[in-house]
This record gives sequence, structure tokens and C-alpha cells, in this order.
Amino acid sequence: MPLRAQLLRRACELTDGNDAIAEDLVQETLLRMWELRDQLDHHPNPEALAMTILRNKSSDHWRRSQRIVNQEESLANRTATTELHDDMEVIKFIIDNLPPLQQKIFRMKEIEGYEKEEIMLLTGCTDESLRQNLSRARKKIREQFIKMTAQ
Repeated sequence: MPLRAQLLRRACELTDGNDAIAEDLVQETLLRMWELRDQLDHHPNPEALAMTILRNKSSDHWRRSQRIVNQEESLANRTATTELHDDMEVIKFIIDNLPPLQQKIFRMKEIEGYEKEEIMLLTGCTDESLRQNLSRARKKIREQFIKMTAQ
């Protein structure tokens, strides 16, 4: 937790000041650090490890966003006869392209029916973080669905 402020500053730099994405990247980094907690005592520089994880998460996010843009362009270029007819297919496509933590939380809550406490235990998220990630996932799904079905 002492690294959180430092990670958040760096994440803001990597995301050009996008606070929501920066917060998500820090959460994913801290989640990864939590998964590695048993090995951190033997690691020569846990701060450098955290920064490397953050940088990698940021790169993954950028690549994912580029892939989504390319996929949206590809969908936009399809003819009317090859449009997606089933709304569930569109929603599944959008869910598959959410950031990993949001995707995991959304699936656990909305599809698999896990309770909030179970999700917090399995992901290591706080109540506030869980609420924010779920809200962001729902918002992104709603926005992308409207954008993709309006074509």
C-alpha cells in the first residue's frame, strides 16, 4: 500500500492523465502484487517489480484499446447482410474486450451470480473498488452496445 501513491502518479503519466484508467491500472497492479505476496520477501526490489507490472498492464491496456478500435472499424465496414443479429453476441463481444479486472468482476457478479463478499474475497478488491469496477464495466458495456447497434 505505501507504493499506491507512487503507482498512481506513474499510471496517470502513462494514461495521459486519464484518472479512471490510471486507477484501474493501479488496482490491477496491486492485485498482481497481492498474488505475488509470498515471493516479495525474497525479491530484491519490490518497488521496481510493481512499476514493471504497472508498465506492462498499461501496455496491455493500450493494445487492447487498439484492438477494440480495429474491431469496431471492422464491424462498421461489414455489409448490412453480415451484421450481428443477436444482441447477446454483441454483449459477449463487448464483455470479452473489457479490462481484465472489470471483465472478471462483471462476469462473477452478473453472469455467475456471485455475491459481493465472495467477489471481494476472490479478487482482493475493497468494497469501493468492486463498486467502481462494476459500475465502469456496466457503463462501458452500455456505451459500446449503443455505439455498435446504432451502425
